[in-house]
Amino acid sequence: MKTHRPTLFILLFVVSLLLFCSTTNQQKPNFIIIFCDDLGYGDLGCFGSTLHRTPHIDRIAQNGMRLTSFYSTSGVCTPSRSSLMTGCYPRRVSMHQDHNNYCVLFPVGKKGLHPDEVTIAEILKEAGYATACIGKWHLGDQSGFLPTRQGFDYYYGIPYSNDMGINQGANPPLPLLRNETVIEAPVEQSTITKRYTEEAVAFIKKHKESPFFLYLPHTMPHNPVHASDAFRGRSANDGYGDAVEEIDWSTGEIIATLKELGLEEKTLMLFTSDNGAAQRWGGSNGILRGWKGSVWEGGQRVPCVVQWPGHIPASVERATMTCTMDLLPTLARLAGVSLPNRRIDGKDITPVLLGESTESPHDVFYFYQMGQLQAVRSGPWKLHLPLADKLRNWGPSEGPQAAQLYHLENDCTESHDLAAEHPAIVEQLLDLAHSARQDLGDLDKPGAHQRAAEWVEHPQPLRLK
Repeated sequence: MKTHRPTLFILLFVVSLLLFCSTTNQQKPNFIIIFCDDLGYGDLGCFGSTLHRTPHIDRIAQNGMRLTSFYSTSGVCTPSRSSLMTGCYPRRVSMHQDHNNYCVLFPVGKKGLHPDEVTIAEILKEAGYATACIGKWHLGDQSGFLPTRQGFDYYYGIPYSNDMGINQGANPPLPLLRNETVIEAPVEQSTITKRYTEEAVAFIKKHKESPFFLYLPHTMPHNPVHASDAFRGRSANDGYGDAVEEIDWSTGEIIATLKELGLEEKTLMLFTSDNGAAQRWGGSNGILRGWKGSVWEGGQRVPCVVQWPGHIPASVERATMTCTMDLLPTLARLAGVSLPNRRIDGKDITPVLLGESTESPHDVFYFYQMGQLQAVRSGPWKLHLPLADKLRNWGPSEGPQAAQLYHLENDCTESHDLAAEHPAIVEQLLDLAHSARQDLGDLDKPGAHQRAAEWVEHPQPLRLK
């Protein structure tokens, strides 16, 4: 019998270790981030919409927290998504514009998020999470840039915006991918929200026994808007409203799945948008000034609701300045994993979410668009900087020719320029702008701590095989 004791000891040790790991994993919260495309600040019932019926999303606000001063880092798709994934300003990871001065990536592009960047998915995967991206990616469509190369175990979705198909010049048909394989081209967009929802529910059910991270970046309500037969023509706001109301249904299906599996109190669920609504398609930014593509509040202040029953207090509103960059360090802390050894611009907002603090961890927030630093916010004050001549006619980003100062707590509509009345505050914010230019860069001048994006020499279109 003595000869078997080491074997028995090893077996008992392995079993104990597995039980410990299982128990530890069960203590980690699940995370779901729902990230809409071009959903405006005023497009949800809980943010004042009278056109859109969004009872499921509104219930998240009732069961949790409504963040009323939550920002995306850009008024357009690619840069904002790079920030959510990396916890950094787009300029930090060089995803703010390409060599053609576009601030979004186009199909068959040479550029993508650098594989050396550490994404929120990679951090959570290291902590034992199952990870899935279901929806629009838009951080590079070459194989080396896809979600499966950036920490996601599973991907189902489109690689860029839904208006970038064959209707846009020489682009290939808009592809739908499962992992790295095109399974449909062009994708049938009328059922895309429904299919994303089915995939999301299946992922949650598959990983109900272990911690998971679900990133659901919806294709809608980006133009051209689409909805399935059950929602088409049903809203009070034409096709745009149909798309929004189907997203609300989708959110309800996910909440129902969590309840069915007994996971609601084990899951932090956050719903927000990549930027403000576009000017022409039916969206609303409420009382905020500006639209998608601008650094006015309507371009980058986005609706955000978050719940985690038993942890995040219910029916609470916070005007604390927070942003999409904060999700990486916050989820890392809640998962019990360290941050990567590199510059991260986001802040841990766990105390805000748990109701322990109303103070923003950000001393300053920078608004970049088309590579230019266009505005600076510190506390309640926001300074709009003169727009560079070469950008002056770039659509909604039209900015002032002289610095303009606004007190956002008293004037979130940015209607009353106070620069002449508060020259000392203008100077303080200009000093902060100078620091940003040194750190992150500005226009065509790189910053001292700016990291490179990745480039490929011979990009290939994603096609159905």
